Formats: sequence, structure tokens, C-alpha cells
Amino acid sequence: MGLFSTKQVVSFERVFWRISGMRCICEYEIIRQGDTAAIAEYEMYYQDEKDDRRLRRIADCPADTMLSLLNECGILKWDGFHGKHPPGVKDGEMFSFEAIVNDDETIKASGSANFPKHFGEFRSAIGEMLKPVEE
Repeated sequence: MGLFSTKQVVSFERVFWRISGMRCICEYEIIRQGDTAAIAEYEMYYQDEKDDRRLRRIADCPADTMLSLLNECGILKWDGFHGKHPPGVKDGEMFSFEAIVNDDETIKASGSANFPKHFGEFRSAIGEMLKPVEE
């Protein structure tokens, strides 16, 4: 791989991230199922002295669409990102991110009120795809 590498995500197995703030803890999971990417959003509740993970929204999209989004947002560059909490910022969200891509390559990132470039766009795009779970 040269200095001007154009390495891309060519496959993915699982993408997972957790966002925690003052009022909510949410987990997101994308799992490749053949030609489809199954997307789920969970909200965490603490009840009766144990964590309760509740499915809130789901979606399916073509795996190729998800590959394009992962590349457009540059997730390979997120690996090793650890965004320290900015001085003077009194509130915010913490996140952890992990993706298994390109035949077992693991991408990990985390931060506190500090996210990798294009994380917001990635999060928004996924949010637009998700639909409430019918009960």
C-alpha cells in the first residue's frame, strides 16, 4: 500500500456503536445478511437492578448502499480515534464504535463530545433509514 492509498471498505460483517448521554444510552447495529444490511437501534433502560435493551427502530437496506455510506464517511480513517473531551465543554455524548470489515479487519474508535470526521453524517444517514418497530 503506497503513500496515496485508496483503500476502501469492500465488505463488512458487523458495525456497532454506542452513544451515551445524560438522558439516554442507545446502541446501533448493522449486520450483513447476504445482499442486505439489517440495521437496528436499541435503547438501554435500567430496571429492577439490571440493564434492559429494547429494540426501538429497524431497517433493511442493500448491502451495496451500506458499503457506499461506509466509504463516503471514511470509516477506515476512524480506526484508533480517541476523541478527548474538549476543555470547557460541560455536557455531551460519549461514543464507542467497532466495525468488522474487509475480511476480519477491526475498526475501533471512541470519544467524549469529540467524534471522527463525518461521524455526524454517518449517524444522520442511518437515523433517516430507521423506522419504528411495530408492536
